Amino acid sequence: MGRKIIIADEMHPSIVPDLKNAGFEVDYLPGISREMLKDCIYQYDGIIIRSKTDLDREMIDLALNLQYVARAGAGTDKIDESYCKDKGIAILNAPEGNKDALGEHAAGILLTLLNKIHLSDREIRKSNWNREGNRGTEIKDKVVGIIGYGNMGSAFAQRLSGFECRVLAYDKYKKDYGDKYAIASDMEQLYHEADILSFHVPLTGETHGFYDFDFFNKFEKELYLVNTARGPILPLTDLIRLLDTGKILGAALDVLEKEKLDKLTSEERDRFFNLVERDNVVFTPHVGGWSYESYKRINDVLVRKIVSLHNRS
Repeated sequence: MGRKIIIADEMHPSIVPDLKNAGFEVDYLPGISREMLKDCIYQYDGIIIRSKTDLDREMIDLALNLQYVARAGAGTDKIDESYCKDKGIAILNAPEGNKDALGEHAAGILLTLLNKIHLSDREIRKSNWNREGNRGTEIKDKVVGIIGYGNMGSAFAQRLSGFECRVLAYDKYKKDYGDKYAIASDMEQLYHEADILSFHVPLTGETHGFYDFDFFNKFEKELYLVNTARGPILPLTDLIRLLDTGKILGAALDVLEKEKLDKLTSEERDRFFNLVERDNVVFTPHVGGWSYESYKRINDVLVRKIVSLHNRS
């Protein structure tokens, strides 16, 4: 297996010396354009990407010597996984590197939503001391439903363990995944019991738009929602309807259906500002797994996996 790697996105500076110390030849080109990458990708045995670079069928066809794609993070929706499999190209990712950051962030935005921290801060800055209007809601004694119980979902469940709540986890693709932090459940149990719902699923053809108006109306209770997974799993038109009807009591969103806010169409902009104007919606800019610590830790995970892949070949 060859040892020539291109890094096509911005990474923590430790990645280059770590890879070179492990015997790899590295070209660090975080500013490379798609057209430039298309011209040179045939030279490389491996590529490391983050969110800027799409490894679609067109790019993969030009990557004549590519043996693996390494994604600096958890999600692999920027990669045509099935086509990589057809071509014998391995896919590596690093959910172990940012799961702790994500778990803490999910807990943080849930607490912000339930305790109206965003509103209190805004009002006090305007000299408005409104205690009653900012009365909070406790997590204690609530049932938190987690959909997707991999690295991210389990990290969130671990952070919830001190809140004296009941955590139910559902994962369609796992068996025997219950642990001391969450009870393995089915969707019927979540529909019946959940007070809070948190998504930790990848963006795939199956999950795209799946969590819609009809999905949420299967729940017996009104819900608080946390989405730190991917925006397109939840259509904003449906989220707006659910907030209007009160089925969703509040939403904490680290991701949006379309995150390039300067590229929104007029209809998309209307939906976005509909949410912006609501006091029961909290936003963060897709930074759930993006801490100072995870930035470096992701590198450590990827380097280990790349070295392990080479050692097995």
